[in-house]
Amino acid sequence: MTGQLTRVDVAVLPAGWRTKGSYPSEVAGSWSPALSPDGRHAAYVSDRSGSPKVWVQPVSSELTFLVDTGEEPVVSVHWSSGGGWLACVIAPGGAPRTEVWLVRPDGSALHQVAGFGSDSAENVRWLPGRPLLAVTENLSTTLLIDASDGTRSVVATGELISLFEVSADGKRALLRRGSRGGRYVVLRDLTSGSEEYVTSGEQACFAPDGTIWARSDAGEFPVVMTASSKVEGPGEAESFALSADGTKLAVLWNVDGGRSRLTVHEGDAVTDVELPGWVVSQPVWSADGSTLAFTAEGPGQPHGVWTWDGSLHPVSVEEVAGDAVHPTLRRFASHDGLEISGWLFEPATPGPHPTVLWLHGGPEAQERPGHGPLFQSLVDRGIAVFAANVRGSSGFGRTFVNADNGALRYAAIGDVAACVGHLVATGVADPARIGCMGRSYGGYLTLAALTTYPELFAVGIDVCGMSNFATFYEHTEPWIAAAAVSKYGDPVRDADLLRDLSPITRIDRLRAPLMVVHGENDSNVPVIEAEQVVAALAERGVEHRYLLFPGEGHELLHRSNRAEYLRETVGWLTRHLASGDVLLR
Repeated sequence: MTGQLTRVDVAVLPAGWRTKGSYPSEVAGSWSPALSPDGRHAAYVSDRSGSPKVWVQPVSSELTFLVDTGEEPVVSVHWSSGGGWLACVIAPGGAPRTEVWLVRPDGSALHQVAGFGSDSAENVRWLPGRPLLAVTENLSTTLLIDASDGTRSVVATGELISLFEVSADGKRALLRRGSRGGRYVVLRDLTSGSEEYVTSGEQACFAPDGTIWARSDAGEFPVVMTASSKVEGPGEAESFALSADGTKLAVLWNVDGGRSRLTVHEGDAVTDVELPGWVVSQPVWSADGSTLAFTAEGPGQPHGVWTWDGSLHPVSVEEVAGDAVHPTLRRFASHDGLEISGWLFEPATPGPHPTVLWLHGGPEAQERPGHGPLFQSLVDRGIAVFAANVRGSSGFGRTFVNADNGALRYAAIGDVAACVGHLVATGVADPARIGCMGRSYGGYLTLAALTTYPELFAVGIDVCGMSNFATFYEHTEPWIAAAAVSKYGDPVRDADLLRDLSPITRIDRLRAPLMVVHGENDSNVPVIEAEQVVAALAERGVEHRYLLFPGEGHELLHRSNRAEYLRETVGWLTRHLASGDVLLR
């Protein structure tokens, strides 16, 4: 691959939302903001060219420049504090395995520094004031890479380990250890190798004076804290960004069932940043602390990059769809009394409606009121969408996120039926025209619900979901399998439980027409999970459709493929729900 810088006039790039009544088009988005040291330029990832690439743009200008990093899709970009390098995380074949490449902001000197061969590199962070890049490979080897000469120095090794930062004097490191649901921060003495527990959590950094800042989830709700202080705020602390000089702290809060708040703390002064969208992510400071960048989205509003320096400035944003439906938050008791919730997108006409229940991935993710062209298009066709947050979702406290671990997963499957009961009882859903769909873990939960409660659903869509825990553990990436044990169970010790929880075990109960969607290169949830479901349905003569995407992994990263997915998904659901072609009971 060779670096190349190409000037593009943003104003002539295709944008926008298709007119109502037509299939949705995949609108370009921008994310992963990274600022030059003085905050005057922004680098970010955008798929405006068809697949995710790196772009550089003056903050005050609409002219943007494409940095050529090759044909493979880019996951994220990070600007060094000295300004001389962009670190680009690239996903070959769209798969979960990632590489790290360095390139100059002018597009020159492109070269790979991590993720060679079959290794996967992640958790990339430039150390403040130094040309050193912190990288973790395979959740087992933590590295510092010197951008000036390419030297790779091993900081620490071990199973399920990741590097946050190394202190300015090079004597201490902040590491993350542990599996999903049990990750914690440790302080490692790089001379003696001894380690000291800091807190439970997944984010930490050093302040210039050596103070450790961390997002701690040791209590019921995550907080941002040091050893001697805690930042109070309006909700659950989601992430934070500390300026390089340690004087400014930006804290992102998760409030009201999934909306965002962003506060900036400078001494005793606290500023509530005006947000341009309902959901914000990825806050990052320029090296001089003058400018904060972040990503914002909302209903009918694709991911866009913004900066804040006391005032809000758009960098790379698309026009908001004026006719987008804004969802309402529903909270209700599940089968055992536990409160669960979700975002309801409802047509303007009176119900009950044909309805699709959407289940997010993770399971530790959260359904939030962001950009969703699929939801908007379905509502436009008279189909309501309920985007649920069943137990196991993040954003509702430590107890809730761990409430589906191991054998507790049966209760999460029961939450799906509880969502249907709520939607029918409140007049939202027509009980004869309810569909269920989800991706990744949500795809698993869809299959589990369709085989556990076959009488509830008229149609289903499984997007890259696990169907058999035994084959999932056998074929997924080793570090993904190791991290998953605490969430799902051990493939040997808990084999009987995992067999019973696997939808393939009772696939003969599935009655609803099912679409199965998968990326051919997926090594997170390998394609065998889709193939065995399709084979079982074909053998039994159950109506199904298999949509396989070559050149894609666990995520559909190319806009053309996402557009096809949307077109086929909307068509499948409309045919089986809105047209009256429902499952006969």
